[in-house]
Amino acid sequence: MIRERHPAVLDREIDDLLLDVRGLALVLEILAARGASSSEIAAHTRELERRKVQLAELIRDQAA
Repeated sequence: MIRERHPAVLDREIDDLLLDVRGLALVLEILAARGASSSEIAAHTRELERRKVQLAELIRDQAA
Protein backbone atom coordinates (compact mmCIF):
# COMPACT_ATOMS: atom_id res chain seq x y z
CA MET A 1 0.00 0.00 0.00
CA ILE A 2 1.38 3.40 -0.99
CA ARG A 3 0.76 6.14 1.54
CA GLU A 4 -0.02 9.51 0.10
CA ARG A 5 1.85 12.37 1.69
CA HIS A 6 0.57 15.84 2.29
CA PRO A 7 2.03 18.39 -0.18
CA ALA A 8 3.62 20.35 2.67
CA VAL A 9 5.51 17.23 3.77
CA LEU A 10 6.69 16.65 0.21
CA ASP A 11 7.78 20.27 -0.09
CA ARG A 12 9.81 19.87 3.09
CA GLU A 13 11.38 16.64 1.84
CA ILE A 14 12.24 18.28 -1.48
CA ASP A 15 13.74 21.28 0.31
CA ASP A 16 15.80 18.98 2.53
CA LEU A 17 17.09 16.98 -0.42
CA LEU A 18 17.91 20.14 -2.36
CA LEU A 19 19.90 21.38 0.61
CA ASP A 20 21.73 18.04 0.83
CA VAL A 21 22.55 18.11 -2.90
CA ARG A 22 23.83 21.68 -2.75
CA GLY A 23 25.92 20.93 0.32
CA LEU A 24 27.42 17.79 -1.16
CA ALA A 25 28.26 19.63 -4.38
CA LEU A 26 30.02 22.39 -2.44
CA VAL A 27 31.92 19.93 -0.27
CA LEU A 28 32.96 18.02 -3.38
CA GLU A 29 34.45 21.20 -4.87
CA ILE A 30 36.28 21.94 -1.62
CA LEU A 31 37.64 18.40 -1.41
CA ALA A 32 38.91 18.57 -4.98
CA ALA A 33 40.50 21.99 -4.40
CA ARG A 34 42.27 20.72 -1.29
CA GLY A 35 43.62 17.64 -3.00
CA ALA A 36 41.46 15.01 -1.31
CA SER A 37 42.07 11.41 -2.19
CA SER A 38 40.28 9.85 -5.11
CA SER A 39 38.40 7.56 -2.72
CA GLU A 40 37.05 10.55 -0.74
CA ILE A 41 35.97 12.29 -3.92
CA ALA A 42 34.40 9.08 -5.24
CA ALA A 43 32.46 8.55 -2.00
CA HIS A 44 31.08 12.09 -2.08
CA THR A 45 30.28 11.77 -5.78
CA ARG A 46 28.35 8.54 -5.18
CA GLU A 47 26.38 10.12 -2.34
CA LEU A 48 25.66 13.21 -4.44
CA GLU A 49 24.35 11.05 -7.28
CA ARG A 50 22.25 8.97 -4.86
CA ARG A 51 20.64 12.11 -3.46
CA LYS A 52 19.99 13.48 -6.97
CA VAL A 53 18.16 10.27 -7.85
CA GLN A 54 16.11 10.50 -4.65
CA LEU A 55 15.23 14.10 -5.45
CA ALA A 56 14.24 13.29 -9.03
CA GLU A 57 12.06 10.38 -7.89
CA LEU A 58 10.35 12.49 -5.24
CA ILE A 59 9.60 15.26 -7.70
CA ARG A 60 8.41 12.78 -10.34
CA ASP A 61 6.13 11.04 -7.83
CA GLN A 62 4.72 14.37 -6.65
CA ALA A 63 3.88 15.36 -10.23
CA ALA A 64 2.09 12.07 -10.88
